[in-house]
Amino acid sequence: MSDFSPPEHLPFQAALDDFFIYMRSEKQLSLHTQTNYARDLGKFQKYCLEKHLSALDKLTANHIRLAVAHLHRDGLGGKSLQRWLSSLRSFFQFCIKRQWMSSNVADGIAAPKSPKKLPKTLDVDQAIQFVEIEGDDFILQRDRALVELIYSSGLRLAEVVALNVSDIDWSDAMLRVVAGKGDKSRVLPIGSAAMSALKNWLPARKLFTSAAEPALFITQRGTRIGHRAVQIRLQQLSVQQGMDTPVHPHMLRHSFASHMLESSGDLRLVQELLGHANISTTQVYTHLDFQHLAKVYDKAHPRAGRKKDDE
Repeated sequence: MSDFSPPEHLPFQAALDDFFIYMRSEKQLSLHTQTNYARDLGKFQKYCLEKHLSALDKLTANHIRLAVAHLHRDGLGGKSLQRWLSSLRSFFQFCIKRQWMSSNVADGIAAPKSPKKLPKTLDVDQAIQFVEIEGDDFILQRDRALVELIYSSGLRLAEVVALNVSDIDWSDAMLRVVAGKGDKSRVLPIGSAAMSALKNWLPARKLFTSAAEPALFITQRGTRIGHRAVQIRLQQLSVQQGMDTPVHPHMLRHSFASHMLESSGDLRLVQELLGHANISTTQVYTHLDFQHLAKVYDKAHPRAGRKKDDE
């Protein structure tokens, strides 16, 4: 703590200087954390200077609300504003302990919620382009079966990696999946393209592993393939298959859900296939479906003429 003795109206910069000394010497926060505080509080100091707010005891909750709105208009997102408000609360709490402020004027002020990001998906043509992997060597046969199965049945990465050969009902083209959350199981259909790829994969798999290995998808060492290996292979396949954007396992799952909803319109069915406990989780795909329908409407209807913003 410094020897600084605050005047009646404490200048903002003097309080900041003392706060940074406190963080460095007493709290011994990491340099990274100190840098984040400095950046966040610097934004507020700049705002205060623009508004001619030079003394801490003159700050009110309304000043903080206006600052939040100002930073939000300048493009700062919800999560960044949450962290910014947290930095302000810590600083003001320090000032209260020093008796430079009587209350924490940032308490109870919430940042605007960030808009929920819709999951990225492939359209039907892109999905087919990605999963139609050509080649007969071990890696390519495995990868073709793996991506076809993820897209066919909407599997999570953890689910496809955990699959055993015995989880497949080869005669009825069905698949038993045990989800990681609560070990709940569900039975899913397997599409004909995925079944064909799986049956072609089995002979290659047998050449690289023993009968004692249960894993459906293995590496060339004969052991179960890992999460990271699948992610890396899909990144490489994205280039190989000429995709415009890198494809990750969850993008195939999202694409499966979106395409199923577009075709069936049955949200409960999609919920069941995905293994969502709550239908609200599945409802994000209704937004994707609406976007698709809106685009089709705009292109197809002779009297569409819709504008993005109502006048």
